[in-house]
Amino acid sequence: MFFNSFHFALFLPIVFILYWFVGHKSKINQNYILILASYYFYSCWDWRFLFLLVFSTLLDYVSAIKIEKSTTISERKKWLWLCITINLGFLGVFKYYNFFAKSFADLAHVIGFTASPILLKVILPVGISFYTFHGLSYIIDIYYKRIKSERNFVDYSLFVSYFPLLVAGPIERATHLLPQIKVRRTFNFHKAQEGIYQIVWGLVKKVVIADSCSIYANEIFNHYTTMNSLSLILGAVYFAFQIYGDFSGYSDIALGTSKLFGIDLLRNFNYPYFSRDIAEFWRKWHISLSSWFRDYLYIPLGGSKGNKLFQVRNTFIIFLVSGFWHGANWTYIAWGFINALYFLPLLLLNRNRNNINEFTLGINFESIRTLCNIVITFSITCLAWIFFRAKTITDALLYIKRICTNWNFSEEYFRIERYSHNLLPLILVFVIVEWNNRHKIEPISGKYSGLKLSLCLAAILALGVFSDYKQFIYFQF
Repeated sequence: MFFNSFHFALFLPIVFILYWFVGHKSKINQNYILILASYYFYSCWDWRFLFLLVFSTLLDYVSAIKIEKSTTISERKKWLWLCITINLGFLGVFKYYNFFAKSFADLAHVIGFTASPILLKVILPVGISFYTFHGLSYIIDIYYKRIKSERNFVDYSLFVSYFPLLVAGPIERATHLLPQIKVRRTFNFHKAQEGIYQIVWGLVKKVVIADSCSIYANEIFNHYTTMNSLSLILGAVYFAFQIYGDFSGYSDIALGTSKLFGIDLLRNFNYPYFSRDIAEFWRKWHISLSSWFRDYLYIPLGGSKGNKLFQVRNTFIIFLVSGFWHGANWTYIAWGFINALYFLPLLLLNRNRNNINEFTLGINFESIRTLCNIVITFSITCLAWIFFRAKTITDALLYIKRICTNWNFSEEYFRIERYSHNLLPLILVFVIVEWNNRHKIEPISGKYSGLKLSLCLAAILALGVFSDYKQFIYFQF
C-alpha cells in the first residue's frame, strides 16, 4: 500500500475514525486498533512476509526479557548475539545472498574457475532493513541497561510494526516511541492539523517534485551513452531532487500521519541540500539512520577516540556499511566509499564539527563564502548520487567520463516532452520554498495556510494525474 495511493486514502480515514471514536477510552484499545491496522497495511504488500515480521518481533521480545533476567555477563552476551545473528541472518539471506553468490562466481571466473551459484528466487520483504534495525536498537539498549524490557507484547509489536514508519522509516528508538505507546493518547486538534499539513507537503515533494524529476532522470540514466554533457549534468541534478523529494516526502507523510494518532516520530530530514560541508549534510540527511550507525556501530568501535588512523578506519567502516545497507550492489558500496573520501579532509583537519550552527545570508563576504560552500557540497553530493543511481560502477564511471569529454552544452530533445521546460523553474520554486521554511517544522501552516494548502492540493492533482512513477525509492532497501 503506497502513501500516494487511493487505497491509502481510504485506509487512513477508516483507521482514524476507529482509533478516536472506538478506541479513545483506553490505550489498550488504541494499540489494538493500530497493531491490526499495521499488520493489514504490511500484508497488502505480500501477506506471506507478515509471518517474518511477527517472528522477528517475537524473537526480539523474548530475547530482551532473557537478557534482562540473565545473571551473568556471558549469558547476557549469549542472548544478545543469538538475537543479532538471527536478525542479520534473515536480512542477509533475503537481501544479500544473491549478491555474495554472484560476486563469488565472478571472482572464481577471474582466477580461472567456473562457478554456477544457486540463486534464491524470492522478492525482498519490504521494510526488512527498517524493522530489523528497530529491533536491534531495542535489544542493544536492553543489553546496556539503558531501558527496561517491554513485557506487553502488543505494545512492543506496535513499536516494531507501527504502519507509518514500517516500510521506509524513520528508524525509531524504543526510548522515544515506546513511552508514547504505553499511555493513552488524547485528541489534539492543533497536532492533527499540523499532521494534515505535513502529509500534504510530503505529497507535494513526492508527486510534484520526485515523480516529475524521475521522468527525466530515468530517461537520461537509461540512455546516458547518447546524451550530451548538459543533459547528463541535469540527470544527476534531477535524480538528486528525485531521491530527496521521494524519501523526505515519505518521511513527512509518515510523521504527519502519526500526528493524526497523537504520536510524534523522529525527524528524518533537515534541509540537507543547504549544507555547507559533507559532515553537515550527513547530520541532516536520513537522520535516523545516520544516528543509528553513530550510536550502535561508530561509538562501539571507538568513535573519535584514539589517533587519526583509528578515526579514519571507523569513518570508512561507517560509510561502507551505510552504503551496503542501502542495497546489494557494488554501486552502493562505491557511493559510501566516495562519501567517506569527502569526509576525510574534514576529519583530518578537525573541521567536521565546524558547521553545526544555524546561519542566515546577508550582503557580505561571509554570506558569499557560505553560498559557495553550499553549491560545492550540493555538487559533490550529486556526483556521488551518480554511483547510487547507476546500474553498475562501470556505468557510473562512463557517465562521468561522458560529462567531462562530451563538452556539448546545448539543449537536447527528449522522447518525453511533458513539461520539460517547466521542470527547472519548478525545482527552483521548490528550492526557494524550502529555503524560506528551513527553520520551520511545517512549511504550509502559519500565515495564509489556507491559500498554501489549496495551491499544494492543486499541484498534486495537476501533476499527480500524469505521474508515471508511483513507488517510493526506499521501499527497495
